[in-house]
This record gives sequence, C-alpha cells and structure tokens, in this order.
Amino acid sequence: MDQIIIDVREEDEFAAEHVEHSINIPLSSFASLAPGILNQLRERQIVFMCRSGARAGQAQAIARQLGFNDAHSFDVHEGGIVQWKKAGKSIVSRRLKAPLPLMRQVQLVVGTLIITFSMLALLVDSRYALGALAVGGGLLIAGTTGFCALATLMAKLPWNRGDSLAKHTLCQMSKGD
Repeated sequence: MDQIIIDVREEDEFAAEHVEHSINIPLSSFASLAPGILNQLRERQIVFMCRSGARAGQAQAIARQLGFNDAHSFDVHEGGIVQWKKAGKSIVSRRLKAPLPLMRQVQLVVGTLIITFSMLALLVDSRYALGALAVGGGLLIAGTTGFCALATLMAKLPWNRGDSLAKHTLCQMSKGD
C-alpha cells in the first residue's frame, strides 16, 4: 500500500519546511477538509505529521472518528518533523526569509493590543477597556468558530505571502505522489 504524509501544521509552517511530496491540511481546518480529502486517499496508508507530534495525534483521532482506522501519526514519541530531520531524513525547505509563524504573529499582536488598551484604560480613560474587550471577544469567536479574522488579515501581509500552498497540495494529490 502506497504511503502519503499529511502535514497538519499551519500553512506558514509547511511553507518553511516539509517532507517532500507531503500534503498540507492544517489542523485548524482539518475537521472540515479531511472527509473529502481522506476519501480520495482510501487506498493509501496515511501518516500524519506535525512539528513535534501532538497535532498529528489530534488529526489521527479525528480521522478515526471519520472511519479512517488505518491512519497513523508520526507522533510525540517519534517527534514529528523535528525528529524526522534529526534522523537525517530529507525535507523541502523554502525559507527565503524567516518570518515568525503566523499564529505567533497573531499572538504578539493580540497581546500587544490587550496590554495597550489595558494601560490606556488605567492611565488615560476607562473607555479604552472596550478595546481590550473587543480583542478578547475576537479571540473567543476565533476559538469557538475556528475562524480568526486577524490571522486572515495578517496572512495577506507581504512577508506572509508565499507560493500558493493550496495549488501545491492539489497538484501533489492529483499526481498521486
């Protein structure tokens, strides 16, 4: 049985480095995308990969809930792509410039906004607390729906744009690599 590696890291992490011929289905959208993609891969052995193995295990659990019991993860004990590289296995690296991963950028912006609004509320005018509440509300919505407006906006910034990963993913699937 042919093996395929599904990398469940976010698109920016995948763009920086990944196992050659692997496909990217970020864990953040895995539950909605996985059924259609996994159905196309029924005849292949599926191995989930992430950075250290934790997200791969979550993807494997979701796949099993969807009836894909033969899916395996390159898990925490194996160490994900970190251990893959330590074992001397090859990866594709496309890091031309090294921005922080998108989710870390979002965390930095959100943290800065909350601290700024909180300090302004304490030192200038209590109405600035509404800004901190708005940012917190955005996080709550992102956590419950899986859609983060700030991450979507930040992904469009020049330093976060790269090759079309969706095109790469679909091309790899259609080639059967």
